[in-house]
Amino acid sequence: MRAYVDANREGMDWLTSFADSAGVPYTWRTDHSYAQGPDGLEDVQAQHDAASEAGLPTRMLSPGDLPAMPFPIAGAVALDDQVTIDPVTVTAALAREFLAEGGTLHTGIRATGAHALPTPRVDTSAGTLLCDHIVLATGSVILDRGLYFSKTSGMRSYCVSFRVPGELLEGTFLSVDGPTRSIRPVSDADGPGGTAQLVVGGNGHPVGRSDSEAAAVADLVAWTTEHFPGAEETHRWSAQDYQSHNQIPFVGALPRGLGAIRFATGYAKWGLSNAPAAALRLTAEILGIPWRERSTWMNAIGTRLTVPADLAQGAVEGAKVAAAATSGWVEAESRKVPVPQPEEGQGVVANRAGLPVAVSTVDGVTRAVSAVCTHLGGVLDWNDAECTWDCPLHASRFAPDGTRIEGPALEDLKELPRSGRA
Repeated sequence: MRAYVDANREGMDWLTSFADSAGVPYTWRTDHSYAQGPDGLEDVQAQHDAASEAGLPTRMLSPGDLPAMPFPIAGAVALDDQVTIDPVTVTAALAREFLAEGGTLHTGIRATGAHALPTPRVDTSAGTLLCDHIVLATGSVILDRGLYFSKTSGMRSYCVSFRVPGELLEGTFLSVDGPTRSIRPVSDADGPGGTAQLVVGGNGHPVGRSDSEAAAVADLVAWTTEHFPGAEETHRWSAQDYQSHNQIPFVGALPRGLGAIRFATGYAKWGLSNAPAAALRLTAEILGIPWRERSTWMNAIGTRLTVPADLAQGAVEGAKVAAAATSGWVEAESRKVPVPQPEEGQGVVANRAGLPVAVSTVDGVTRAVSAVCTHLGGVLDWNDAECTWDCPLHASRFAPDGTRIEGPALEDLKELPRSGRA
């Protein structure tokens, strides 16, 4: 645990140092992990104990230790000197520096494979790239070797930004109990375009396993307007994050990659510090820096062992994946085509000649595509917030026309002819 904390500290130090050199603004704030009710106080205490063991100077706070809050807090653990920064501004600054140093940046091109022999190369939709070293920083690892798609879980969560009257909150807040609420003020100093706002996130769930993603967003809006009267919504978006079963990222050489293919995944929503830490470690490996000259956390995490708790959590997730695989096929079998044309923004999975078919209507266009994920054959589920087809097995996602968006799947869904009403 201490090695993980040290990795994030070094990642944060790198990020703030780069921000200072690139003129990217950020703000230091106190972060609070808080309980919304008495049932969450045990988790708050556990977080404080774990943080203290790892060397973090956290403080336990009772409601009386906090100023009057507009939302319920039964208790919290606080950690000072945490950074809030706009990730889009950081990314743009990184891209500018990369180009200034002679790098070549390609966008809108899909990577479809990577190989170590006979020479390291990356297959893309625009051709083949030859190289000396490959780093797969693709969210989910796009190669199945090592089975990291089964060692991580894809999670979706939602954010809504608001203009709120009055003073902004002083700190950031993340609930330890459900439903999850993440509250982050955006000040003139660290917001895009110098806009003071409040960002409220939460209601996370495994990809493809939700009754309604749109309802999850609506719940965040309702909660915010209840506790921050006069809040005016400005934007809404969602995120997809990958987490390992013990919350520690996977970083290093990919199995059977002959030292030429490396990867990083499983940041568990803490990419602003975990990603720089991963980059520092991968850089040390590629440059051949001796182990004794690297940060101690690199060696500790680099030799991580799988403990029984990790195996147990992996077994639980494996059971959930198996259940999702079975229920998807059973549900598809229960609904035969033709089906009524879905309403705008809606999708339905039906069965045609023994195969699941995904039918949706988006922007006035009704389409039918295969409802079977091109990765390992999971039956897809309709995401009514983003109008996408999501796989409940390993988090691949597809557009209504079948175009692959993200995840371990590399191929698009097959487009199918419509029949009957759909």
